[in-house]
Amino acid sequence: MPNPVSRHSKSRRDKRKANWKAYIPANFAKCSNPDCGQPVLPHRVCKACGNYKGNSVIKVKE
Repeated sequence: MPNPVSRHSKSRRDKRKANWKAYIPANFAKCSNPDCGQPVLPHRVCKACGNYKGNSVIKVKE
């Protein structure tokens, strides 16, 4: 396999690598609290009710 003739600059490399995460959509799940049901990122505390895996972890200001 041939080698590249000239080296690419750091800015050219970084421009290419900067946008790879934009193509991955976020996976949302419903909150495990039956009264809430808000969309939550996996393995995160629900910001609406403060529950994580069915347990109340934080108190939410209303």
